[in-house]
Amino acid sequence: MGDDSVHSENSPALQDVLDALDDPACRTILRETVEPMTANDLIEACDIPKSTLYRKLDLLSSASLVRERDTINPNGGRVTHYTQTFDDVTISMDENGHFSVTVDRSSQTTDERLADIWSIMGDEL
Repeated sequence: MGDDSVHSENSPALQDVLDALDDPACRTILRETVEPMTANDLIEACDIPKSTLYRKLDLLSSASLVRERDTINPNGGRVTHYTQTFDDVTISMDENGHFSVTVDRSSQTTDERLADIWSIMGDEL
């Protein structure tokens, strides 16, 4: 891992990550969201129904493995893109037999942080 990665201070719950990674459709979505994709693009690329896609995206979001980001459409309205939020996921067991999950993420650029803030603000309007 390079110097640009950071350890997530708010790691998701172990069970949420295990549930998401155990699901074949979620793994397919993760493979496709290396680059941002819209829901319609994901439906086509993953060959899954729309209702299934949104359930899987909720599962992946709960596990902090996928993020949604809204952008302004030049023709009006917002467009939502989904993308992976991690570089590496590590599941460990300590000497006492307790499991933990660590999610490593790349540092966000200023533009990415502003886009996230804009997306959150848009949800509240």
